[in-house]
Amino acid sequence: MGYRYDHLHLRSRDAAAAARFYGEVLGARETGREGGERPSRVILDLGGMTMFIEQAPEGTGPAATPPNLGIEHIGLRVEDIEATVADLAGRGIPLVSGITDVRPGLRIAFFEGPDGVRIEVLQRG
Repeated sequence: MGYRYDHLHLRSRDAAAAARFYGEVLGARETGREGGERPSRVILDLGGMTMFIEQAPEGTGPAATPPNLGIEHIGLRVEDIEATVADLAGRGIPLVSGITDVRPGLRIAFFEGPDGVRIEVLQRG
């Protein structure tokens, strides 16, 4: 059997607002929408990764607090991590950690997206 990546599925308290965040901050492109004025699902392309952002039903619990089991974060490669972190900070996006040199050739930083989603930006070189 062969497996291939298909999509990442997130739940949000406000799917439309979350989709705007991923579009405005990370350059995601909306490729579809289901439902009316308040969509039940927004479909995005984020750097070739398909994301489904689904409107969470009432009573949905909060996001896990890292470190946690399961999906821990979304990792996005960037060309210039210093410029990226400066841009995010300038937009008022909450940084979880500043730039860390993990090892030679790998620099990372984390920030918080909608609904408690942790997003890592990383520069390899």
